[in-house]
Amino acid sequence: MANWEAYRISDIITDIDEKRFVLPVIQRRLVWDEDKMELLFDTLLKGDSFGGIMVIKEDKDSKPLFSFRPFTKDGESINSIEIDKIAHSQSFVIDGQQRLQSFYIGLTGTIKGKILYFDLFSNYNSEFEFKFESEFSKLPKQAKDDSNKTIKAYKWYSVNDLFKKLKLAGKFKSVVRSIIASDGITNDNEKDHISENIIAFHQSIFAVECLGISEVIIDKTFNENANRQRIVELFRRLNDGGTKLSAFDLVASVLKGFEWKMESFLDEMLSQYNEIGLTQDNLIKLIFLLQDNHKKEMTEIETSDAKFAIDNKERIKNTLSCIRQFLIHSHLYNYYKDSNRSFIPLFFIAYHIFHKNITDKQVEEFFDNYDTGNPDFSTIKKWIYYSLVNGVFRSKGAGWIPYKTGIRKLLDEIKLHKNSKFPISKLFHVYKEHGVNFTETFDTLNIDRLESSFMFYLMYDRKQTINIQDVDHIMPKSILQHKKYDWEKINSIKNYQLLDPKTNRGEKNAKSFKEWISNDKYVVDKTAFITKHLIPPDESIWTEDKFEDFVTSRAELILQKVTAYVR
Repeated sequence: MANWEAYRISDIITDIDEKRFVLPVIQRRLVWDEDKMELLFDTLLKGDSFGGIMVIKEDKDSKPLFSFRPFTKDGESINSIEIDKIAHSQSFVIDGQQRLQSFYIGLTGTIKGKILYFDLFSNYNSEFEFKFESEFSKLPKQAKDDSNKTIKAYKWYSVNDLFKKLKLAGKFKSVVRSIIASDGITNDNEKDHISENIIAFHQSIFAVECLGISEVIIDKTFNENANRQRIVELFRRLNDGGTKLSAFDLVASVLKGFEWKMESFLDEMLSQYNEIGLTQDNLIKLIFLLQDNHKKEMTEIETSDAKFAIDNKERIKNTLSCIRQFLIHSHLYNYYKDSNRSFIPLFFIAYHIFHKNITDKQVEEFFDNYDTGNPDFSTIKKWIYYSLVNGVFRSKGAGWIPYKTGIRKLLDEIKLHKNSKFPISKLFHVYKEHGVNFTETFDTLNIDRLESSFMFYLMYDRKQTINIQDVDHIMPKSILQHKKYDWEKINSIKNYQLLDPKTNRGEKNAKSFKEWISNDKYVVDKTAFITKHLIPPDESIWTEDKFEDFVTSRAELILQKVTAYVR
C-alpha cells in the first residue's frame, strides 16, 4: 500500500538539505553521468514526465529499518550510519535517487569539481541547454550554424546562483531585471530569451508541484528482518527499469539489507584492491566461494552470508593483501594491474590461503618468505603460469565456461585440500579430465594455441602488455599476402611483436622488415631491438622471401623465453 503526494523541486531540495530525505544503505552509489543530469533539467523545464519517487517513511524517535546516508553534494561517496532513534521523521528513498541526486547536485552542488550552467539564450521552444563545467572559460561561446538556437551566442549562468537568487527574491521578475541590467543587455530578442528561460526555470523549480512522491507503508506486524527483505525485494523490482542494476548490485543490496556494515566492508575492500581486478562482483563471488558455495541464487542469500563477511573482515582483507604480494613476487602484478584479467585463479589462491590453519596476521605475511622456505609459493606460481599461458580462464575458446563450469569443478577439488599443500596436480587433472585446452608441453606446433596476451607478457620480460601497445606484423601482411603465404602463418604470434602505436601506424607501416630495421632513421639501436623483440640474429632470413625460415627460427626463441618463465 502507498500514499501519493505532489512536491515542488525546491521543497525536496530543502528536505534533502535538512536530511528529511535520505538514502538507505541498500541504495547503490550515484551512477548517472553529467550528460544524463543535464538532460534531466531539460526534461524538467519542458514539462515532460520523468517518473515518480518512492520512499518509506520512518517516524520521529523510531529506530529506522535501515542504516542510511545523506545525499552527496559533490558526487563523492558518503558512508551510511546506524542510529537507534531518529530526531525527526525521515523519508528513505528506494526508487528515484539518481533523479533526486541530480537535482540536488545541479541546484546546490558540484560533480567532479564542475558546476551546472544554464544557457539563458536557449531556444525555449525546443531545447533548454545545460552544461557542467569546471571553469566558465571552457564553456562554448558560439553555437554551430546548424544549431536550432535562435540566438547563436551563449549566455551561460550558474544554476547554483540562479537557484539562490530566485529562492531569496521569491519572484522571478526582479531576478530577470537584475541579470539583464548587470550584463548591459539592450537587444529586445536577447531580453526576451533571458526572461522566458528564467520564467521556465522558476516555474519548474519553485512553482509547479511536478514531483510525485509515493510513500510505502511498512507493516509493523512483521519482524524487522522480514520487513527489510520485503523492501529489498521491492527495491529490486523497482530498479528493473531505469538505470539497470547488475545481478551483483542487487546481491550487494541484499547483503547490506541484512547487515549495514557490509557497505563499508565492500567500499574498503574495493578501494584497496581494485588495481588487481577486484570488483564488487568478484568480491561477492569470493565471499560465497570461501563458504564453499560457488553460485548462490539471490533468494538463497541469508543473514549468515553478511555475518561471515563481517566476522572475517580482517582475514579476508589480509588474504587479499597476501594475493597482491603474491602477484608482486611472482611478477604478475603488472599483468593484473588496472587490467580486465580473469580473477578466477586468484579466487583459488585466496581460498587456499584463507583456509590455512594460521592466524589472520600469518595470512597477511604468508608469502613474506616466498624466496626461502615457503612451502606453496613455487607450486602456486607454476599452477597460475600454466593456467594463464594455456588460457584456461579466457572467456572464449577455453573448452569450458570458466565462471560456471570452471569455478564449480575447481572448487569441488580444492575444498578437499584445506590446510594442505596446494593441489597442483589435482587441479591440472581437472583441466585434462574436462577436456580443457591445456598442455604442459610447448612446441612450435602448439604455440599459436596458447593465450596470446599472456604470451606477449612473457615474451617482453613481464613488462609490456597489449593494453598500451599495438600488435604489429613483423613482416607486413600486405607483402606476405602478395607472396601467397598461408593466412594462418602470416597472423601468427611467430610474426607478431609489440610496438608503440605511432611507430606501427606511421613509419613502419607496410615497409619491408629488413629495409625498416636496417635504417637507423627508424631503429637507432638495432642490437637492442633484436634482443627485446626476439628477432633471429641471422640477417639472411630477414627478407619476406625467407618468411618460413624466419618464423621457424623466431618460434624457437619465443619458446625458450616462455618456457624459462613458466617452469
